[in-house]
Amino acid sequence: MGKKRAVKNLSPKTENWEFTSKDMDAEGIKNSFLNKIKYNLAKDSETATLVDSFNGLSFAIRDRLVERWIQTQKTYASENPKRCYYLSLEFLMGRLLGNNISNLGITYESKDAMEKLGLSLEELEDEEIDAGLGNGGLGRLAACFLDSMATLELPAIGYGIRYEYGIFMQKIINGYQQEIPEQWLINGNPWEIERPEYQYRIRFYGHAGTYKDYDGTERRTLYDTKDIMALAYDVPIPGYKNNTVNTLRLWSSKAIDEFDLADFNQGDYIGSCEDKINSENISKVLYPNDNNHSGKELRLKQQFFFTSASLQDIIRRHFKANDSLDNFAEKNAIQLNDTHPAIAVVELMRLFVDEYKLKWDHAWGIVQKTFAYTNHTLLPEALEKWSVALMHNLLPRHMEIIYEINSRFLRQVSFRFIGDDDRLRRMSIIEEGPEKMVRMAYLAIVGSHSVNGVAALHTKLLKEGLVRDFYEMWPEKFNNKTNGITPRRWLHQANRPLSDFISEKIGTEWRKDLSQLKKLEPFADDPAFQKQWMEYKFGAKKRLAAKLKKWDNIDLDPSMFFDVEIKRIHEYKRQLLKVLHTIHLYLKIKDGHTEGFVPQTIMIGGKAAPGYYMAKQIIKLINNVSRIINEDPDTDGLLRLYFVPNYRVSAAQYLIPAADLSQQISTAGKEASGTGNMKFALNGALTIGTMDGANVEMAEEIGEEHMFIFGLRNEDVQKVYEEGHNPFHYYETSPRLKRVIDLISHNYFSQDEGDIFRDIVNNLLYEDNFLVTADFDAYIDTQEKVHELYRDNPDEWARKSILNAARIGKFSSDRTISQYAEEIWDVTPLPVKDVEA
Repeated sequence: MGKKRAVKNLSPKTENWEFTSKDMDAEGIKNSFLNKIKYNLAKDSETATLVDSFNGLSFAIRDRLVERWIQTQKTYASENPKRCYYLSLEFLMGRLLGNNISNLGITYESKDAMEKLGLSLEELEDEEIDAGLGNGGLGRLAACFLDSMATLELPAIGYGIRYEYGIFMQKIINGYQQEIPEQWLINGNPWEIERPEYQYRIRFYGHAGTYKDYDGTERRTLYDTKDIMALAYDVPIPGYKNNTVNTLRLWSSKAIDEFDLADFNQGDYIGSCEDKINSENISKVLYPNDNNHSGKELRLKQQFFFTSASLQDIIRRHFKANDSLDNFAEKNAIQLNDTHPAIAVVELMRLFVDEYKLKWDHAWGIVQKTFAYTNHTLLPEALEKWSVALMHNLLPRHMEIIYEINSRFLRQVSFRFIGDDDRLRRMSIIEEGPEKMVRMAYLAIVGSHSVNGVAALHTKLLKEGLVRDFYEMWPEKFNNKTNGITPRRWLHQANRPLSDFISEKIGTEWRKDLSQLKKLEPFADDPAFQKQWMEYKFGAKKRLAAKLKKWDNIDLDPSMFFDVEIKRIHEYKRQLLKVLHTIHLYLKIKDGHTEGFVPQTIMIGGKAAPGYYMAKQIIKLINNVSRIINEDPDTDGLLRLYFVPNYRVSAAQYLIPAADLSQQISTAGKEASGTGNMKFALNGALTIGTMDGANVEMAEEIGEEHMFIFGLRNEDVQKVYEEGHNPFHYYETSPRLKRVIDLISHNYFSQDEGDIFRDIVNNLLYEDNFLVTADFDAYIDTQEKVHELYRDNPDEWARKSILNAARIGKFSSDRTISQYAEEIWDVTPLPVKDVEA
């Protein structure tokens, strides 16, 4: 049953345990799979379910990762390199079986092994539930970054929370989003390994007090705290076709006392488990609804919980190879992925000053050199703030440290900008007002040596607007790191037929150097290549149609034009603009203007935050419009609209390769970067979009003539805001817009439900903060250009499709991570020797 590990002696005196690497051919994988089914799962061919077979193959593949994983950790321990620690409250990993097989380079071997047993690798991959560890682009970016760190052989670890239920599973009931628990761990997780030896005490509440140290020095500490434990779970992160396997360490909350026997013996059965229940709530659900006080407190608890555990773990690891904290910043780089981990700045100061007895200035110097902060938003309302009262109650010592940090910082500002009291007020970490608030973004900026945006436009707007005062204070801190995506997941794995076709033409180097796709450019004008390219696009459409039929009973016609918008549902992302355009197309059909009409299927997918009323109303409108359009016989074969429920990474891996048109239509100046835009272009979709986020740089790389850019630019948007936006003006002066809005307001799409879309209509007519009405006509006109090109010049469409993929090389996460490593972290690659060497 496959090779066994050769062990000389298992006695405690053994210094070297010899082992042989697992066979990577089909026969070895098959034998390992059978071994796991029998000895790990206690099943045979008669009793094993598809889930069992998925787990059996996953365990077999994990064995092949573990050998490299151990070798990687041994290499890091012996070499003691500087390491990067990536702190993120989200890691949207998606399914791992296919990704791990692909990165090991054994896709065809694994497929062959399963076929020999009468199993389908694709069916087994479908049994894996997407890991519920993230929500939107921020979490998916973190996952791409982990892949690139391992592929680039960088010593790195990701830190996050092992959410038991994830964000939520989205069901659509009567058109409305309904959130149900996302039980992603219901069948277990074959990729994680529990590490009970790594547990850390996390302290909440209590009060800060003074005590005298052994030398008489007065020090601060915490008393009467309510403590929980953070328990580590490790997930292997393999690089592509190398020996590096890095680690994603996720923390699960555990009660210190699992069970109160005294309460139980007195008949208080519920009370006896109360501490356990309250403790484990912290890692129960991703991003609890924070519309109420308890929700806000739980979210802040989550942030402190995982950052404190991670920092304690980093310090432990540091002391394994170093005698002092003096070189901590020289050996450890910590990247804060947005403001969620910003409390880490304060916790590291507390650990240094209170626990390790460092002097304040010495500790603060290390902290600033260690941390770097990535900003992910241009929306002022999205910048995280916590009330001083909440912070003082939950983390009393940390609130003291924040006040001290702020006091010293404002002294620096006053020296630099003498007499500028207004600037002091604007820059204070503590926001004054009816309720004092802690500005977490400001804390992250003050406590870091680097602050980066995630697209050139985003970084420019940060420096000129959102945090201009800080840029004027420390211009050297600010830099740009345009986001990227991993080509392994988003082309090689998601679109394997096209990936193989590309590799036949230009070789396989592009998988680790995406700039190699430039070699496709000479083929863009080749009619035979164009024909083959579009055949692969059609194949991706057929694969999507099969999946959506299986998952959601959605019927797609692959011969139709596929127009796709998939992302979080948010007003600034303007799914509403797409819906209005769809209604406009519907009216054209009803008017009989169908000559030359491009038959098209419009797909929209995404989740709305549970407490985001307007986003949930938009989902309801999409579904109501969908029902009317799809049931109208006049639209048959011409127009379909579908809301794809429960949008997730595994769905994106089918939607993105199948798309003809990518919707990137956010209000200019609102999207930090976007990464969906990059994934679509990599797979040959053309982009319709505003000059926002990374669209600007994509236009520079691909050529604006190979995209469909429309609408107000950032400077135009700012001018509209400054002069006063009057959306009713656009309603009155645009017959097309007026007709669409009137159809909604007259309840055509809610005939049995009354005036349920009144708030959407009123928003469009009298508020419209994201300028849907201002950009409507430009969007409609540009969409007509899209359809005209697709209908009248298919060869030119194919050419542009090829050029989009060929020129997307800049937007690899490998390039992004290389820049982080060289320009921020000062972390260098450390190759891992072959496990058989």
